[in-house]
Amino acid sequence: MKAIAIEEYGDVKNLHEIELEVPKLAADEVLLENYATSINPIDWKARLGYLKGMFDWNFPVVLGWDVAGVITKVGDNVIDFKVGDKVFARPDIYNDGKKGAYAEYVAVKEDKLALKPNDISFEEAAAVPLAGLTALQVIEDRLKIKKGDKVLIQGGAGGVGIFAIQIAKYLGAYVATTASKKNHDFLKSLGADEVIDYHENKITDVLSGYDAVFDTINAIDDGLAILKADGRLVTIAGKPTAEQKIGSKDVSEWWLQPNGKQLQQLTDLIVSKEVRVIIDSVYPLTTQGLRDAHEKSQSGHAKGKIVIKVK
Repeated sequence: MKAIAIEEYGDVKNLHEIELEVPKLAADEVLLENYATSINPIDWKARLGYLKGMFDWNFPVVLGWDVAGVITKVGDNVIDFKVGDKVFARPDIYNDGKKGAYAEYVAVKEDKLALKPNDISFEEAAAVPLAGLTALQVIEDRLKIKKGDKVLIQGGAGGVGIFAIQIAKYLGAYVATTASKKNHDFLKSLGADEVIDYHENKITDVLSGYDAVFDTINAIDDGLAILKADGRLVTIAGKPTAEQKIGSKDVSEWWLQPNGKQLQQLTDLIVSKEVRVIIDSVYPLTTQGLRDAHEKSQSGHAKGKIVIKVK
């Protein structure tokens, strides 16, 4: 099968097409014919070698951790899914580095899968898992947002931020976010009550007394400064220091936990139009397509998700 891989860590020129064997299945896995995947910041951070301390991969390494496609084979212990099902998932990150989603076929554990609704395209489905699940787990499980809470989402125009704004608004929160001026109207259309242009204003001059902060840009000190004394902050972009954890404020970091049941919960919000999937751009599964997609993501100028069309 065709895959796009890296042979060493470095810039986008390290991404190139290779041939790999179709993944062999474990008993609890299904094999997907991959129709679409998407780009997340973890992709180019992994390409640059930032995850070397977490994963001891052997090259070549196939990146990509969103997948949407059709099941072509099921493992012996798979119960709830069958051949022909249209599904999507955030697969596990495997230690061999060969089972990423920049490939024509992907092996996925059953408990990570959700059924794709017919009224959502494969490209839209591929844009959801990593970013959407991260937003859902932080907003609901970690920050425990409820009706009437005031929450700041730092970096609202990114893939995670867009989902987080909509989920927080669905739960009844007052939502503030940060973004460049060109994205203000867009983010307000998603439900943001207040958008701060970080080029013109410090959030500490504009906001105070917030119940929760979701940090997607590694601006922990700014978030702490506007929290209530018993407020909560979760970051997915930085690592809180011992000093930042001192006091009554609840400060923590979060790493996504792939979960098929929560992905189905998120799907229900999308089907009911409570959450919209925003796609910035679509690229093909080619060497140049992946290079262009990585450059777009790394520039920080994407509005929504960058999708790779596989089939």
